[in-house]
Amino acid sequence: MNWKIKESNKYKGEFERLLAENINGMFSMALRMTRNPLDAEDLVQETALKAFRYFHKFDLGTNFKAWVYRILTNNFINNYRRDKKAPGRTDIDSVSFKLDDKGAEFWEQLDDRNSDYNYEDLFDDEINSAFERLPDEYKIVVQLSDVEGLSYKEIADVIEHPIGTVMSRLHRGRRLLQKSLNKYAREKGY
Repeated sequence: MNWKIKESNKYKGEFERLLAENINGMFSMALRMTRNPLDAEDLVQETALKAFRYFHKFDLGTNFKAWVYRILTNNFINNYRRDKKAPGRTDIDSVSFKLDDKGAEFWEQLDDRNSDYNYEDLFDDEINSAFERLPDEYKIVVQLSDVEGLSYKEIADVIEHPIGTVMSRLHRGRRLLQKSLNKYAREKGY
């Protein structure tokens, strides 16, 4: 029994190190998938818990990033299927109620969560809009390749499709973005 505790602590430290290296990318991917910061946080937390639970099955020295992104993608797909069957949600912004005036500093602190990936600063509305219009199968591959920097093989592991499918979806997704952003690029001088 005592050895299991020592073995568990060894894995815990390694897991924490690997997760820390990938947590911001996981959040950005989850944000792109869910389009909602709170849902993205929940998805990342659920993914981290599941990854920790099954970390003993992960082969140390192999690609942790691809492994954890696969868990993230599966969790998103499973949640999406479950949520399709659930009753609709009410948008909190459409509900009228009064909040105490907390001052600007209070509200700015709330927006600073996971600020390493502030896409509003990286991409303007036109680019974000074009990206959001992509079909999900292209959006995920473009995100993993062009934003997260995963290789074709890593993406194939994440989406559980052959490398040829990854290459095809990446090409098609980029072409769709190119068509959507053609006028925008000319106006900006690209």
